[in-house]
Amino acid sequence: MVPLSASPATYTAAVERYLTGAGIAKSSARIYRISLTTWGWMFAGEPAPTGPARRGAKPPVFPIVAIDDPALPEVLAELAAARSDGMDADTVNRELSVARKAIGWWQRQGWIECDPTIGIERRPAPPDRTKALAENQIAALWRLDVGLREKTFWKMLYESAARADEVLCLNVEDLYPQDKRGRVTAKGGATEWIHWQSGTAQLLPRLIARRTRGPLFLTDRKAPAGTPTLDVCPETGRARLSYRRAEEIFEENTRLLANPLASPEDIEDLDGWTLHRLRHSALTHDAEDGTSTPMLLARSRHASVRSLERYARPGVDAVARHVAQRDPAARRRG
Repeated sequence: MVPLSASPATYTAAVERYLTGAGIAKSSARIYRISLTTWGWMFAGEPAPTGPARRGAKPPVFPIVAIDDPALPEVLAELAAARSDGMDADTVNRELSVARKAIGWWQRQGWIECDPTIGIERRPAPPDRTKALAENQIAALWRLDVGLREKTFWKMLYESAARADEVLCLNVEDLYPQDKRGRVTAKGGATEWIHWQSGTAQLLPRLIARRTRGPLFLTDRKAPAGTPTLDVCPETGRARLSYRRAEEIFEENTRLLANPLASPEDIEDLDGWTLHRLRHSALTHDAEDGTSTPMLLARSRHASVRSLERYARPGVDAVARHVAQRDPAARRRG
């Protein structure tokens, strides 16, 4: 196999060459980099760090050709199986898909010959049983005592029904505040628009604070060395907020809302809500209020009605209202 271009010296360099050379959308590049960093540990024969140990952990340095080691597939299968035990099937399958896409691209460049993931099977994903939050739960969420960044981020997710990774990829220059909309890069690299309401519009000016460019949602600290330029605010030096950290913050702050009968002393043992539930809730509430299917498709930016079905299931409150409105006794009283 003759390489199409000079082979990068390290796996990390090969990842960056893939992300820039394979046409990966800006909205997806950060997620791809995180997944490929995780696989980097396993390609090096080491368990990938999890939880707090993952934050700030230095990925191993090894040559890209190490992926062709004939002993790697067996070691990799064991490491991948051990890691997947504590993870949901969707995450496991998504990370495996990302790794295989990168490996295929590296093979086409002639940098490696083998695919060590060939014997690793996708896990069967359980049916999507995500449920929309009730409107009183959404109202309780807005009453939480959290920072401006979280208030704005959560409001924008709910009001726009956008995907969390798309919103986190927004830059200040992507916003059109006067129109209450923003430009996002969707799956496949297409430019699409998200729209928000007055709640988000009132918070945005304070969050932006006269910045004119760079990531909209920032971390509290300066970006560490090596952070990609696109993910650093040129005016403050702070980094773009990551999906993983945004999810952690939301989950931690919603534990008592998700478990209203629990004691605050038990908070460490509780599970909160996921960011996806804000998108799910917004679309479900739209459907419950009678929004037409074409408008739901446009708002969700799904390609088919079938993809939209799981969001259009009325919640318990909507069912209760439906039954109450059709109660003969209630009609007689009216």
